[in-house]
Amino acid sequence: MNGTAHAAVGAATGFIVANTYTAPPTETALLVGIGVVAGLLPDLDIDGKLRGRITLSHKLFQSVGQLIGILMIFYSMYEGNGTNQYIGLGIGLLLFVFTSFIKQRHMLTLTGIAVIAVGLSLQETWLFLLGIFILIASVVSHRSYTHSLLGVVFVGYIAYRLEMSIGLIGVQNTCLAGYISHLVTDSKFLPFNKRGVKLFLPLSSKEF
Repeated sequence: MNGTAHAAVGAATGFIVANTYTAPPTETALLVGIGVVAGLLPDLDIDGKLRGRITLSHKLFQSVGQLIGILMIFYSMYEGNGTNQYIGLGIGLLLFVFTSFIKQRHMLTLTGIAVIAVGLSLQETWLFLLGIFILIASVVSHRSYTHSLLGVVFVGYIAYRLEMSIGLIGVQNTCLAGYISHLVTDSKFLPFNKRGVKLFLPLSSKEF
């Protein structure tokens, strides 16, 4: 199933949860939005709609990083002195070379690291854990851990912490319903899916 369909099913789960709690229009819209994100979340392990939304272009990242590296090199050459000059030159050169190797597939990893840092800075557990989820999704293979019961439990806990943080009833249920809807619609039980999901990783790699 494609990203648009997953987003639509996720939105529907958010709407159903909102109606269950008789949420007002503003909260209903928020829960629908959370449902969309939850419905797309398992596919962070592959290039798709959600990954494209939360990551910058690697070309932009490269350009900015290389520009900063060049500026550091020139500044160190003309303004630095002694040991500081060599340190500045080295850092500028390393930054220029490092960013040259950045590809789009690396951007999600960098995004995960950034979210972890922000979560620690703001002391928001849900944001810190979301950063860990993003980081894991950036390195695992498609339809593996993000498409397992382990992923469901992890996201469920993130959603619980988010609900406690913002005080909006229904966030956890919306996230769980949206996330699980993705796994169900990716399962082999549906005739249009050639592949299934490995629900019981790491204990079993059998597809369902």
